[in-house]
Amino acid sequence: ALLDVLERLGRLPGEARAGLAEAYIFLRTVEHRLQMLNDEQTHSLPEDADGLARIAAFMGMPEGDRFEATLRRHLDFVARQFRSLMATGLVQPSDEGDTRIPLGTEVPTAETLRDFHFAEPEQALEILARWRAYRYRAFQTRRAQALLDHLTPQILKALGATADPDGALRRVDNFLALLPAGIQVLSLFNANPWLLETLAEIMGTAPTLAETLARNPLLLDAMLSRDFMQEFPQKPALAADLARALEPAADLEEVLNLSRRWANDRKFQVGVQLLCGLIDGEDTGAALSDIADTLLTAMLPRVSTDFAQKHGTVPDGGMAVVAMGKLGGCELTFTSDLDLVFIYTGSEPSDGPKSLTAGHYFARLAQRYINALTALTEEGQLYEIDMRLRPSGQQGPIAVSLQGFTEYQRDQAASWEHLAWTRARIITAPDPLAGKIAKALKEFITRPRDGAQLAAEIAQMRERVDKEFGSDNAWNFKYVRGGMMDIEFLAQFLILREAQRHPALIGGNTVATLQQLQAADILAPQDAETLIAAITLQRDAQQIVRLCLNVTLDATRAPAALRRLLAKQTGQADFSALCAHLAAIQADAAAIYRRILPANDASA
Repeated sequence: ALLDVLERLGRLPGEARAGLAEAYIFLRTVEHRLQMLNDEQTHSLPEDADGLARIAAFMGMPEGDRFEATLRRHLDFVARQFRSLMATGLVQPSDEGDTRIPLGTEVPTAETLRDFHFAEPEQALEILARWRAYRYRAFQTRRAQALLDHLTPQILKALGATADPDGALRRVDNFLALLPAGIQVLSLFNANPWLLETLAEIMGTAPTLAETLARNPLLLDAMLSRDFMQEFPQKPALAADLARALEPAADLEEVLNLSRRWANDRKFQVGVQLLCGLIDGEDTGAALSDIADTLLTAMLPRVSTDFAQKHGTVPDGGMAVVAMGKLGGCELTFTSDLDLVFIYTGSEPSDGPKSLTAGHYFARLAQRYINALTALTEEGQLYEIDMRLRPSGQQGPIAVSLQGFTEYQRDQAASWEHLAWTRARIITAPDPLAGKIAKALKEFITRPRDGAQLAAEIAQMRERVDKEFGSDNAWNFKYVRGGMMDIEFLAQFLILREAQRHPALIGGNTVATLQQLQAADILAPQDAETLIAAITLQRDAQQIVRLCLNVTLDATRAPAALRRLLAKQTGQADFSALCAHLAAIQADAAAIYRRILPANDASA
């Protein structure tokens, strides 16, 4: 019917229409009979003589030469017509105007979409109908329409191979609907098939990256640059890049939007590199932490300058931003909150038109800074901020003076609070203040401790956590026994117990700490090797799960493509092997934990 319409519109000669119709019927018949012979979805002829003889006989041409000659005649005819159309342009203007006749392949059916692994083919057909009607702004030119028609089968095939074909198609539809123009993007896909496959992987596996791409389609162009897939930049290069990105900002509101655009683009780069297997979980955590460090450092002076317009500055005062938790250990995931503490110096009131006492000044400055990081703008949100690790917890002031911080850690802090401070890292601070904080941290972390009492306190705390959040799900990496919390608590316990004799243990991520503990003969080599392997495996898997799902994985319901990705990225033969290895290594790590912290059992 479509060929008849094209003939009536004068866009296809009658002879060409008849030949193409005959070729189409013949080729579709061959395709159907191939699938009947093999009982599978296939579009390829057999390569052996016996296989060709079978399909020839099935086509009513027991003479194999006749079948091959007929097939070649049709293929040659279609190729000639295709070259002719390409030479004159896919579409020629007509007196009847723009009739929006789709020029691509046959409209897929629900059955075809099921073959491509779509679970909701009716909804998919509705989306494809919008595409074929060229309703979106991106499809308003003939060239864009022709590219879309040509690419649609490839898009469906690529999406069908992802973890969530239906969700992926919806995200591709949203992406296309938001495009201001389509020729550039569709031409990129046409010229770079790998880019289309990568897009499908993003849309079907990593919804967060899909949202970023929908907001900024120019990232596709960036993916073609040589730097995009190379080693992620170090912090000095990131700082320079962010400074360039913020140059156009006329006020703080524009800074907030531009900083979010920059952060999303950089996180997108990290996510694509992880999906493509170019980096592992440790590299991912370090890159995401460097992005956060760069933003936190750049935002503080800009917020401070804006705040000072009304309240001035505190003479000889300054504020430090200290990272704890995942950021402190340079182990951020794609969904991590930022655990922050603010410490200030200065006692004089501020010198602005609306003067504030030092305590109120830095509390309000810290709150303004938090708002700048968490505010939801048109470009999204930068981070959620968690301040529960500050002195006195949620009841404590948002910003604490250096004197108050030092006195609290010396006189009031519980062992679990010191445990958390073993991962502390100063992100930005005036030089004198940074040195004073580092000195205070070293003093209270390296104080002499009763090892047995410390072990009992930490084990009891871990048991309380287990009673509230404990899980038998091996994919609940944080709380499962032998998971990340056990290994991190164990490493931090050994730091506190041994820091007086080995102050170099303070700081660093968990793997680096375990390596240092082994080098100092505090941890047996076999134990260190097991714990490093356990946290490395779980960290690698967690980064992928956080990128793709942002929920705890249910191994029994994990999408097939995600299972394959997890197995591949963790070096396992398949998902079943990964699950078995994960359970075994968690059991080994849990056994080491119980042996070093025996009070764990006593407190149960």
